[in-house]
Amino acid sequence: MATIRIPTPLRPYAGGNAEVPVSGNTVGAALNDLTARHPDLRKHLYTDSGELRAFVNVFLGQEDVRHMQGENTALKENDQLRIVPSVAGGAMG
Repeated sequence: MATIRIPTPLRPYAGGNAEVPVSGNTVGAALNDLTARHPDLRKHLYTDSGELRAFVNVFLGQEDVRHMQGENTALKENDQLRIVPSVAGGAMG
C-alpha cells in the first residue's frame, strides 16, 4: 500500500496524521482515497472544478508528478507520495 506524507499545516484536516496509507494504482486514485477518508482535505488540495490547486505540489520520490504523468502517474505497492504546498513570501523592507 502506498503512503502519502501530509505537511504539518494540513494535518488537522487529516486526523492529525503525518502519513496516511492509501490504495490506488495512480497518484489520482491515491489522492481520491485520501480525500474520501479525510473529506476536509479536499478543499485544500482541489479547486471547485476538481483540479489540483496550483500551489499544491505532489512528489513521488524526488520528482514532482506534474513533470511525470500528473495524476495518471502509476504507483507501486510501497511508493511514498509527499504533498508539498508552495510557500510564497513578500519583500522585506
